[in-house]
Amino acid sequence: MVTAINLQVAETSDRLDRYLSQELPDLSRSRIQQLIEQGNVRLNDKVCITKKINVKVGDRITLEIPEAQPLELEAEEIPLDILYEDDQLLILNKPAGLVVHPAPGHPDGTLVNALLAHCPNLPGIGGVQRPGIVHRLDKDTTGAIAIAKTDIAYQHLQAQLQAKTARREYLGVVYGAPKVESGTIDLPIGRHPQDRKKMAVIPIEQGARSAITHWQILERLGNYTLIHFQLETGRTHQIRVHSAKIGHPIVGDPVYGSGRSVGVNLPGQALHAWQLKLQHPISGNWIEVTAPPPQTFTTLLEVLRRR
Repeated sequence: MVTAINLQVAETSDRLDRYLSQELPDLSRSRIQQLIEQGNVRLNDKVCITKKINVKVGDRITLEIPEAQPLELEAEEIPLDILYEDDQLLILNKPAGLVVHPAPGHPDGTLVNALLAHCPNLPGIGGVQRPGIVHRLDKDTTGAIAIAKTDIAYQHLQAQLQAKTARREYLGVVYGAPKVESGTIDLPIGRHPQDRKKMAVIPIEQGARSAITHWQILERLGNYTLIHFQLETGRTHQIRVHSAKIGHPIVGDPVYGSGRSVGVNLPGQALHAWQLKLQHPISGNWIEVTAPPPQTFTTLLEVLRRR
């Protein structure tokens, strides 16, 4: 099945690929360029394979997006730190450095490859490319992640996340010392207008989606702070973007951080999905798991306390 998107240039002239990436924030610039080169874009009803052509006010553009081809996923024996498991769902403590699902640049060695070895019946649940994955954690964010093992569990868990009944709580160490003890960050997040690999706080009108993060200080550590975060929404990089926006980026964040060294060798950002509370898809009972933080996180806290 092919998805067709029709656009008419209203007020600006720009390069074709730039115009499309601004209008379609869910597609990366490289993906748009690929679609242009593959002949999936028509400009004023003619196929256009030149990404640098300038579009003008009144031009009509049709972009066709072919259905994603399923990835050839292979099961791989990768050790899993299991916090909870039954015949419906699995909750893991994800280590830093583990990508959740295969993508260009990460075709294997992912959590999905490990899951296929652990749960042979997983393929097809929730889609071929991301079997069982109902929410994700960034590559270097550690902690609790839930996996659906059946279609019923997948639909139930997705509904809980959308209805905000599932609770996801994080621990993070940030630079600086917030003046107040707690707060809520309610700022929409979308694809960064210049750097397509990053997210940013941008207006809803530019394609952002509502993003709400609640936070509370757990411990002040000089010029650093241990914060308890609770997600109300689950946007890509949400806590990292929100923390940086209020002037307190997550320590060790290579994308949104300050670049300052803290003297502890961290694998990435000091952000850990600490607790996950959700309803069992069959019994309806509440399941609450706590994922112990990794050694690097506890070492960081010990070093900052000694200072």
